[in-house]
Amino acid sequence: MMILPSRQDAIHKAWLYRLLTAIVDEPRLAVVLAFKGGTAAAMLGWLDRFSIDLDFDYIGDKKDMTTTRELLEKVFRDLGLEIKDASKQVPQYFLRYPTAAEHMRNTIKVDVTFPPPQANAYETFRLIDIDRMVRCQTAETMFANKLVAVLDRFAKHHSIAGRDIYDIHAFYLKGCTYNEKVILERRSIATAGPFFQELITFIEKEITTQVLQEDLNMLLPPEVFKKCEKILKPEVLQFLRGEIEGTL
Repeated sequence: MMILPSRQDAIHKAWLYRLLTAIVDEPRLAVVLAFKGGTAAAMLGWLDRFSIDLDFDYIGDKKDMTTTRELLEKVFRDLGLEIKDASKQVPQYFLRYPTAAEHMRNTIKVDVTFPPPQANAYETFRLIDIDRMVRCQTAETMFANKLVAVLDRFAKHHSIAGRDIYDIHAFYLKGCTYNEKVILERRSIATAGPFFQELITFIEKEITTQVLQEDLNMLLPPEVFKKCEKILKPEVLQFLRGEIEGTL
């Protein structure tokens, strides 16, 4: 179950689900978009934190990308969502929904990855919250992409997201395995050992309590974050060292 940081965030969650339902109910979009990311993982019961965006892999033919954009934008218009900003390279949108007060959260990011890693695997799951069958990344694929995201995010944007550490911790605690082929493909390496050593070194150096607080304070209630803030980094490092030592 997705934990809401505050009562106001229930409105954002409602809009997320409304928008997701409209997207998957469009047959041509349901064929070319595969659901992924924090919202997907929360709806599938793999994560519990709040998630504010909708993320997809584009698994259709590149020549149909224009049609995909047109269909998405029709969905947005039909729901009364305003496009605040959009990328010209890939279907990526920042959408505004109406709110009762200016200080309230009012923006949803819809992000479509193209091309996704060839090693990504997908299955069709029932999302109980919206009562729909939806093609999604498998848990193993999500876990692998989340592991790579820590280094990739820093390399591309020089940013660090505390939620990446929280999510890796959650996948490990659930006993989830990862799709190693995704890691090898995304990092262009032959074996995963050097990747895990690089990830350990990065987390030891760059992940601080402040980094975790800046991101997770918006995604978890204070009492939930307080319980996990001191254990996230050491336990994730313990899990990752186990990958190198062969103890996992």
